[in-house]
Amino acid sequence: MQPSMPAAGRRTPRNGSLCFSASIGVIVVTAVLCLLGLYLNWPTAASNTLRREGLRSPKEMARSFPLPFPLKNLVNTSRAEAAAILQGQDDRLLVIVGPCSIHDPKAAREYAHRLQVLREEMKDDLLIMMRTYLEKPRTAKGWRGLISDPTLTGGEDLARGLALGRRVLLDVLAAGLPTAVEFLDPLVAPYIEDVVAYGSIGARTVESPVHRQLAASLTMPIGFKNSRSGDIQSAVNAAVAASSPQKRLSTDPRGRVQIEQAIGNPDVHIILRGSEDGPNFGETFVAEAKERLAQAGFRGSQILIDCSHGNSGKKYEGEVVACHSVAEQVSSGNPAIGGVLIESFLVAGNQKLEPGVTKVEDLQYGCSVTDSCLDFNMTQELLQDLRRSVLARRARVEETWKGTPEASATT
Repeated sequence: MQPSMPAAGRRTPRNGSLCFSASIGVIVVTAVLCLLGLYLNWPTAASNTLRREGLRSPKEMARSFPLPFPLKNLVNTSRAEAAAILQGQDDRLLVIVGPCSIHDPKAAREYAHRLQVLREEMKDDLLIMMRTYLEKPRTAKGWRGLISDPTLTGGEDLARGLALGRRVLLDVLAAGLPTAVEFLDPLVAPYIEDVVAYGSIGARTVESPVHRQLAASLTMPIGFKNSRSGDIQSAVNAAVAASSPQKRLSTDPRGRVQIEQAIGNPDVHIILRGSEDGPNFGETFVAEAKERLAQAGFRGSQILIDCSHGNSGKKYEGEVVACHSVAEQVSSGNPAIGGVLIESFLVAGNQKLEPGVTKVEDLQYGCSVTDSCLDFNMTQELLQDLRRSVLARRARVEETWKGTPEASATT
């Protein structure tokens, strides 16, 4: 039989045409999916990022949570007073005291109002600022602070955390207390730096060039903690770097990347916070730190003692020992010590917080969820002890001055 012929006017498509049409279809579908993926922020093979979302700029955040002039004046005045203490021009002690970390804004406000009473009572001898830490460095895993996880559930709502963190700082200022934080993420700094009177750089980041550059640009006193190994020189080196001109990448108030030229921070200093091997609040360590600072060209009362962390063995009872030692050194006339850092909250001790596991409603009110803290009554006693040490140092200096030729000439 003869093979059948195609009907007149009909053409049978060839295999090549079918393949070409199929290829075009695949390309079109792929392109559509890629565009849709970009729009929806789907992950790709070249990225580990699951999602990206926009964030208000620092300027927009400040507009939503503005800094009133009276509070701005409190911030600026407190910065200047702290600088005078560090430079040896004011014989008071700078005291940074408060919770290891802020996790409950309500409890933080109550603490602030109670601390303000002591601040006013002791203002002639102590410059008291409230420790209002919103970011927490973690050695491995754990809760990373109010800015990262404001719900304490592991939700990591940074947009909400930044807004809540700024609001907490404003509330503390409104209570009449200057605020002190540890700067961890340089991108967070533009959102809160105008409402902060004092800042520190932690033991994990003291050798970071980025954090030294950040400190150089901040217009407030900045303390560098010795490294976790106990190395004091790393903190001294950081202070030298941050006091010098620095150029860095930063964000402007509108959130745009810029090149910033900082002239250097004149009010940098070091913080002795102990180490994994033991404390370093004793006279020998203070003398060593003073000598290293002098060799680097620093003068004044530019050593602060962190009574917690390695200096307390992470036990609040250890803070009492460290603080008493500081008071004794100040009473004996040591001019190198400019102040202390104390971890304190409404209730003594701490409690475990495992985000996503711990029920927030089960947490004890006013008790730290990070390092162990003193309770308020113990804190008050230590502040009184520090106040007496300032009075004793002042009296000792006065007696010494009376024996000088200058004093005799005036009598």
